[in-house]
Amino acid sequence: MEITVVAASREDGRPAEEAVRTAVVADRLGYREVWLGEGPTWDSFVLATAVGSATGRIALTAGPVPVSVRDPATLVRAAAGIEAVTGRAVGVALGTSSVRVVEGVHGRSRAKPVGDLRAAARAYAAHRRGEWFGARDDHGFRPRLPAATGPLTVAAFGDKAVAVAARYADRMLLDLVTVEQVRELRAKLDAAAEREARPAPRLAAWLPAAIDPDDASYAQLMRAIVGYFPVRGYREVFQRAGFGAAIDLADRGAGLDAVLAALPEHAARTVGLVGDLDTVRARLAEYAAAGLDEVALVPATAGDPAGERTLTALAPLLDQLTTEPDRPPR
Repeated sequence: MEITVVAASREDGRPAEEAVRTAVVADRLGYREVWLGEGPTWDSFVLATAVGSATGRIALTAGPVPVSVRDPATLVRAAAGIEAVTGRAVGVALGTSSVRVVEGVHGRSRAKPVGDLRAAARAYAAHRRGEWFGARDDHGFRPRLPAATGPLTVAAFGDKAVAVAARYADRMLLDLVTVEQVRELRAKLDAAAEREARPAPRLAAWLPAAIDPDDASYAQLMRAIVGYFPVRGYREVFQRAGFGAAIDLADRGAGLDAVLAALPEHAARTVGLVGDLDTVRARLAEYAAAGLDEVALVPATAGDPAGERTLTALAPLLDQLTTEPDRPPR
């Protein structure tokens, strides 16, 4: 199992510039890759360029980028441009995002999210093969920059998105998932890849992480969970995990403090890596056994600026986990 770091993830009130500081810490500690997610605050490609300038060697992945708000040619061009100016391997993660982001923030239609995802992934894969990636090929334009060399990642949860990942991606991304969800989605990804007659992409997950969290760190983790209550798929999983009372309160318009108070104490541990180092290492083993190839740490930063305590504690595991035997064949 590999361990990478998510420097920018959710819109949770942390200082905007902290993403760069987290990436710098990850680079100094020897993590091999940093993810720069996108939201109302940060454009992933701008942030990836800034991180590439502020760090020495860490690979960059921009996204997940909402495919409904960028055309495929823009995605191809942005990744190639960042790699050219930073000299760093750059990957792109594609996702469908949500109605509240695509339509509420960007004012764009999310009527065909999987179609947009498929088109973006197909164009990106074509560019890497040296083929034309634009909508038409009758105007003589050709890119002067080579394709970015980092992985193509597709964030997927539903069956149709999993099929897109299986066909085009090097890696499929999950977010805030239980061990049981990993097991289910690993099986779906393997089956979809078999239908495509190609090796299954690697499976990665963004997981909240906090070693020896204080109250502030724990509260930040719990707020992230509440933010996913309205999202289909996650909502049902959280209900099965025992979060139903908190979800009901949120549905009735209760304040955030009341919703947080209704969450069981184990909520953060259900979908994350929370506790002392031994507890977290055991949890990593559970995720690996379920079929996860990569954990992307989303460190709590409240009470732990830039996530330095958590990232420092887990850094010694980098070589240990990547040299342990792979999970058994499925």
